[in-house]
Amino acid sequence: MADQAHEAMDEYKSGMSIIKDRKDDQTTIDVVMKFGGSSLADYKRIDHVANLIKDQIKLGYRPRAVVCSAMGKTTNNLLSAGDFALEGQVNIDPIRTLHKATLNEFEMPEHTREDIMSLLGECEDMLNGVRLIQELSPKSLDQLVSYGERCSVRMMAARLNQIGIPAQAFDAWEVGLKTDSTFGNAALIPSYEDGVRKAFERVDPNVVAVVTGFIAHDPNGKITTLGRGGSDLTATAIGASINLDEIQVWKDVDGILTSDPRLVKTATPVTTVTYEEASELAYFGAQVLHPIAMQPAMKYDIPVRVKNSYNPSAEGTVISNASTEARPLVTAITFKRGATLMDIQCTAMLGAYGFLAKVFSAFEHHKVSVDVLASSEVSVSLTLDKKQNLESINNLKTDMEPFADVTLKKGKSILTLITDVDRSSEVLSTVFSVFRLRGIKVEMMSQGASKVNISFILSDDQLDDAVLNLHKCFFEGSCAVDLPE
Repeated sequence: MADQAHEAMDEYKSGMSIIKDRKDDQTTIDVVMKFGGSSLADYKRIDHVANLIKDQIKLGYRPRAVVCSAMGKTTNNLLSAGDFALEGQVNIDPIRTLHKATLNEFEMPEHTREDIMSLLGECEDMLNGVRLIQELSPKSLDQLVSYGERCSVRMMAARLNQIGIPAQAFDAWEVGLKTDSTFGNAALIPSYEDGVRKAFERVDPNVVAVVTGFIAHDPNGKITTLGRGGSDLTATAIGASINLDEIQVWKDVDGILTSDPRLVKTATPVTTVTYEEASELAYFGAQVLHPIAMQPAMKYDIPVRVKNSYNPSAEGTVISNASTEARPLVTAITFKRGATLMDIQCTAMLGAYGFLAKVFSAFEHHKVSVDVLASSEVSVSLTLDKKQNLESINNLKTDMEPFADVTLKKGKSILTLITDVDRSSEVLSTVFSVFRLRGIKVEMMSQGASKVNISFILSDDQLDDAVLNLHKCFFEGSCAVDLPE
C-alpha cells in the first residue's frame, strides 16, 4: 500500500505539472467538458473518461469544470426504486453494487468510500420514508434522483486525483447553479451567472471542478432538477458564465451526423453548424443539445463542440453563431415518428377575422403544443407530438367542433431538412423528384420561420424510404434523379 501511495503522489505531482505547463502556454484552451451516463456506465468507462481528460490536458485543453451525469442507468434505477417504495419495497441493491464495484476496483480512498456510502444510505432512508408515507412528490423525486450524480462526481474526482489530475467534486449549487422552484422541470434564475462567477473565483484554476449535471438548488435551498437537456445546460451555463474558450459535450457518436445512424448506416459527421441549425435539428428529433441548453452559449457566442468519448480523436462538430465554411445544399436530415396530423377547417370564416385566434386560444386552454404548422385563411394543418396527452387532444377537438371541422390522422412522421431556405427551389426540386419516383405522398409541408428548415409530413410507413433516398441524393452522390445544376 505504501508503494501505491507513493505512485499516486507521483501521478498527482505529474498532473499538477501538466496543468501548470499548460497554464503558462498561451495556446491553452479553457473548457468545460460534459459526460453523460453512457460515457460513465461502469468502472471501465470511469477510468476511460478520466484518462481521456488527462490526454486532453496534454493536448492543450484546461478543463475548468467537468460535468457528470449519474453512472450508467443509475437515474432510471432510482426512479424504479421510487416506484417500488410506493408499493412497499425498498431495494437499491443494483445501485449500491455498481458503486461498490467501482470503489473496490480503484481502491478508492476511505473518505471517498465514506462519502458515497453515506449518500447511498441517505437515499435508502429516504425511500423508507416514501414506503411509510406512501407519497413521492415532485420535490421528493428531485431529491431522490440527485443521489446518482452526487455519487458520480465524487467517484470521478477521486479517479482523476489517482491518475495525477488535481480534482474536487462539487454539487451544482456549490458552484452557483440556482433555479426556480418548479420541481421536476426547473429553470435557471437570472442571478445564477453572478453566482457561478463568484464560486469559480474561489476554485483553484489548476484544480478540475467535477460538477453534478442536471440538479441544482432553488432559492430555499431545496434540490431541483433541470428540465430537458439539463446536464448539457449545466455545462453551457458554467462555460458561458466564466467565459471559457469552448464548451465540450462528449457523447457516443462522432459529433452531429447527417442523419440518424440507426437508420442511415452511411451517415457522416457534420463539421460545423450554426446554433439555429442545431436547435432545429434537436427540435425535430436529432440527438443534439436541446435548444434550451444552447441558450447560454448563444448569449455569449461561445462555441460548443460535440465529441465522441468512445473515439476522442474524431474532431467532432462545432456549433457556433456563424460558420466560415461553404454551406452544403442540405446540412442534415432528421425526423420524428408517431406524430398526429390535425386538420382544422372552417369555410364559414372566409373573409372574416378571428378564426386563428379561436384555434390557438383552444390550444392554450388545453395546453397542447404544436410541432409543425401550415395555415390559410380558413384552414390550419398541424402536427402534435406523440407525447401529448390523448385526453387533452380529444377535449381540444371537442371544443373546436362548434366552429370548425376537425380531423385527426395518426401514424404520421415529420421529415425535416436543415437547409438554407434561400436555396429552397433547388432543394424542393430534388425532394419532389425523389418522392414522385418512389411514390411517396406528402400530406403537409412547412418552411420554418427560422429560415433553416423545411419539413414534410409523411406516413410512418414511407418515412424510411424517404430518408434513405434523400440521404443518397444530398450526401452520398448516388441520387436516383438528376440534381439541379
